[in-house]
Amino acid sequence: MQIIKLKAKVDAEGEVTIKMPQDLANQELEIAIVYQLVSPESSTQTPESLGWPSGFFEQTAGCLADEPLVRYPQGEYENREPIE
Repeated sequence: MQIIKLKAKVDAEGEVTIKMPQDLANQELEIAIVYQLVSPESSTQTPESLGWPSGFFEQTAGCLADEPLVRYPQGEYENREPIE
């Protein structure tokens, strides 16, 4: 079973057109449709409504700008026998 997820708009007649991948042409499919209404407020969620503390991003954005990150030497890798 493969899952194809997409957003679609229902037209005035209550119809939705779904285009399938070309490699499925001339094949019989069993299709199950599960739908969820897309609410306008879901696209305008705030960080607070998603569980982040109030002001988190404003307080932490750029906090390491004056303190550059350093990657210390990683050492040498051991030489192993090749797998045959």
